[in-house]
Amino acid sequence: MSEVTLTNLPAQIAAKLLEIEAVALRPNEPFTWTSGIKSPIYCDNRLTMSYPAIRDLIAEGFAAVIRENYPDAEVIAGTSTAGIPHAAWVSQKLNLPMVYIRDKAKGHGKQNQIEGKIQPGQKVVVIEDLISTGGSSLKAGLAVREAGAEVLAVLAIFTYQFESASAAFAAENMPLETLSNYTALIQTALEAGKVESGDVELLQSWRQAPHSFGK
Repeated sequence: MSEVTLTNLPAQIAAKLLEIEAVALRPNEPFTWTSGIKSPIYCDNRLTMSYPAIRDLIAEGFAAVIRENYPDAEVIAGTSTAGIPHAAWVSQKLNLPMVYIRDKAKGHGKQNQIEGKIQPGQKVVVIEDLISTGGSSLKAGLAVREAGAEVLAVLAIFTYQFESASAAFAAENMPLETLSNYTALIQTALEAGKVESGDVELLQSWRQAPHSFGK
């Protein structure tokens, strides 16, 4: 596959996620998260694994971001579990070592939290599938730091663009970039006729105040 153009990538990725229903928008019949939050969006980027052309587009997108913004990257790290396959495809494209990061250390054996070889001082890019609150992704990045390596950035396929997540990453001085985002998704869905123009304001309001949506 030829190299992607980063300028058009958010809309391109959003269109593909909508196409395979990895994301779905239901502003008037919101989904309910396990936390109880009402959400007009459903997101399961694991579905991208089943579509070779789409997963390759995502891998090329990640690779392009790394080549352009983090050319000193020495290791690609995938978050367990959803980030692992994407990290594998990206590391193969860039011919770089790969590791993966558990949400916590194993309770047996060597009790590793990071599986694979990572050396103190190495420059690492962490690959994630989705940024919601950012908590698990930050935890993964901090595990890399605790191992003595440097986190150049956390990269994800998609973000809900919660201000709290951006603030959390900024507080840890950890760069965050995503291939697509909620704003691009709404615009792409509108252009494709998957949502009505009258729903846009409602959809945008959720990102600003997710806990009060639907109440």
